[in-house]
Amino acid sequence: MSDLTTDRLVLRSWPADEVAAVVDGESRLPHWAEDFPAEGDRVIAGFIAGFIAEHPGTLGPYGQRQIIERATGLVVGAVGLFPPADGTIEFGYGIVPSRRGRGYASEAARAIAAFALTAPGIHTVRAKVELSNPASARVLEKAGLSRVGADAELAHFQATAPLPEPSPQSPPSPQPAS
Repeated sequence: MSDLTTDRLVLRSWPADEVAAVVDGESRLPHWAEDFPAEGDRVIAGFIAGFIAEHPGTLGPYGQRQIIERATGLVVGAVGLFPPADGTIEFGYGIVPSRRGRGYASEAARAIAAFALTAPGIHTVRAKVELSNPASARVLEKAGLSRVGADAELAHFQATAPLPEPSPQSPPSPQPAS
């Protein structure tokens, strides 16, 4: 599977041994940022570990990926796609606290959303954020998604193919690594 590369990040499939290391919580790998894995990363690793047997594509091109900071080579978060339904695919993301405020979440979200829209049969990409987390809502807006609704706890965002061009402050669309 090809990495997705942006100006400052590489989105790479989670190696199975690193999923296991996050789940067991006993190992720290030298290429992880000092605060990786965060709680959300542990949740995703648990999801991956439990889902791999039933859905091998969880670690495939349209599955879960680590977010790697290109300047340091450190894993600083996770982003990933969940199994599609009826032409729609959902994604989630998280950046460790030490790397927040740098635009990495928007850059990763834009890259995964644009990539998701290249999947066969996919025409819509969606994400949800807690209403109590307006910063995450801004991430999705900067990534080119529009708010399409809300319920008591969550705001719902989506984009349809093609993804709008980035705004001047947003990073360019990703290019698969060669």
